Amino acid sequence: MSLPGALSFARYAYPPNQLGYCGPDGAAALLRADGEQEIARRARLFEGAWSYLEFIARAAGHADPLDEAVVQAYWVGNDLLDRVVPAELVDFLRTRFAGQAGGTWNDAGSRAIAHHSFHVFEVYPWAAMLRRTGNPAAVSVLEKCRIRTGVVCDVHGETARVSSRPLILDGGVLTPGPVRHESVTWSAGGHTLLSGLTPGDRVTLHWDWICDVVTEEQCARLEACEQRQLGFVAGRR
Repeated sequence: MSLPGALSFARYAYPPNQLGYCGPDGAAALLRADGEQEIARRARLFEGAWSYLEFIARAAGHADPLDEAVVQAYWVGNDLLDRVVPAELVDFLRTRFAGQAGGTWNDAGSRAIAHHSFHVFEVYPWAAMLRRTGNPAAVSVLEKCRIRTGVVCDVHGETARVSSRPLILDGGVLTPGPVRHESVTWSAGGHTLLSGLTPGDRVTLHWDWICDVVTEEQCARLEACEQRQLGFVAGRR
């Protein structure tokens, strides 16, 4: 088991787990930098994310689904995604997510990608619901559930002010909107997996939490994966 991979998984999995949306109870355990064995045990209980990690690892020839490169491929994106055959991924997910309807993933054999953006916009039902009903609540969920990028403006204790582009509905099409400032958290009760934050840092965010400090190249890859998915969503209007 890779320590960097386990910690990377925890950085991104903690926010929805803390909110009770996925994973086992006791989300605080994911913020223990010395608890990699417990993080690894808990990672297997995230039905969605763990399925993708297993598939990416298999496609890339890695024995460990918590290999750092595998984890980064799913949450952010890297070259390992190029080794995934879309039709094989959909067949695999049909087994793992048997009985789950809602999204558009069942007919995604030509476009599926083992990335969190695919799970958000095609496996979850929210994008399809938005298309059917126009319910603005769906936009809010998609905005928070996706992994988005931002830049730290300033830091105040366990929160930070970050500039980012929210997901908006413009003329019936989901698209990143104008830059706005939002207040987000990066530490809880003194527990964090980040060494600190500095104004100007490029960061990734999940729900109302800063997950990691990333490079410009990683931001570009993440944004490209999302734009790809938004293009498919728009094409299905």
